[in-house]
Amino acid sequence: MMSATAPSRYGEPAVGAGDDPRHYAAVLAAVYDAAMSGNRPPARPRDVIGQSWGRVLDAGVDPDHGSPEHLIDAAELEARRSESPLALVLDDLTGGLDAMIADGDNILVIADASGRILWRGGQTRVLHRADRLGFVEGADWGERSVGTNAIGTALMSGGPVQVFSAEHFVRTHHTWTCAGAPIRDPRSGSLLGVVDVSGPASTIHPTTLALVSAVAKLAESQLREHHRRRLDELRAVAAPILARSSGPALAVDADGWVAAVDSVAPCSRLILPRRPEPGRAWLHAVGACEFEPLPGGWLVRVSDDQGPARATVVELDLDDRHAPMVRVSGTEGSWTYRPSPRHAEILALLVDHPNGLSAAAMSEELFGADDRTVTVRAEMSRLRKSLGGLLAANPYRFAAGVDVRDARGGQRGSETREV
Repeated sequence: MMSATAPSRYGEPAVGAGDDPRHYAAVLAAVYDAAMSGNRPPARPRDVIGQSWGRVLDAGVDPDHGSPEHLIDAAELEARRSESPLALVLDDLTGGLDAMIADGDNILVIADASGRILWRGGQTRVLHRADRLGFVEGADWGERSVGTNAIGTALMSGGPVQVFSAEHFVRTHHTWTCAGAPIRDPRSGSLLGVVDVSGPASTIHPTTLALVSAVAKLAESQLREHHRRRLDELRAVAAPILARSSGPALAVDADGWVAAVDSVAPCSRLILPRRPEPGRAWLHAVGACEFEPLPGGWLVRVSDDQGPARATVVELDLDDRHAPMVRVSGTEGSWTYRPSPRHAEILALLVDHPNGLSAAAMSEELFGADDRTVTVRAEMSRLRKSLGGLLAANPYRFAAGVDVRDARGGQRGSETREV
């Protein structure tokens, strides 16, 4: 695997089936010590490791301690989890690697595209060992923070990588081995994060990297299937509306992927404004258009009309706690959404506070204390996935261009509120 004249290939596992891990670890230690002291090493590190060491040295990472820990708090961690597409395939990732952590020697870690650990799992014994390295949920394991490791190096190299013993840049990590594979958005190819299996160096196995890579590919396949299902659901809602459309229109998801078109040249995606809202906008691909919210996306009507933009009307019937209803009407048609009792309560609060509520203020209204912001953000994330562009954030409120009509009448203010 490693010699002075024949360096290892870039993408292969750190230790092959015929290698003695103890001998290999000793060679790596000698290579590492020479590299850190500026002496001639007895062998060359693998290409992926040598390139990583170069980046980490340039970044000024301390080989004895790494960089100072920058843990995010529970609220930010929960927000990142709820916003990460990897949450959709969490069961596939954990289920595919259950066998690797069942014996208590390894832990499973899932990190986002910045190297921030979002989830981890394993037996208590190995989790306690990981705690001592700062290998915990919310920690940053990008290369610029903790040097060469399977999470950060997989993100930087763009491919699966196994890092064994003294291939880690920070000395306190030399008793560990880790194998990580990047997960990409199957639609765009952009990095979403990394799935990683880590444990004591003695647990290294040449097949681990192949298994982790296969599970990452499975996750990408499941993300592709999830996207297809969401477009199918959007198409089913949009079809009757497009059939009644008086002009060219498209139904697109929140990222601009096209579910259906009517009298428009077929395309796979529209580039949407950064924060689309109901009303008029200009898109390079189609020109002047009007946005109307759909569950999970937008109806984009191509329009040459220079008159005032027409508002989207939201009718709320929240009196019946067991059957609350939201009806959304646009120029070409309407659709309904039946919120849960909690979501109905949130919508009523947004009607009563047209200028918006912060997460802390909403926590106070819902729970009588301002410290339930994690729960509020999670609920708002779910609600916004259902109601799409009808709601805005920072603070939470109904979006501009939405005419909200509250059937509660005199119970909580005027019958019609314009937001």
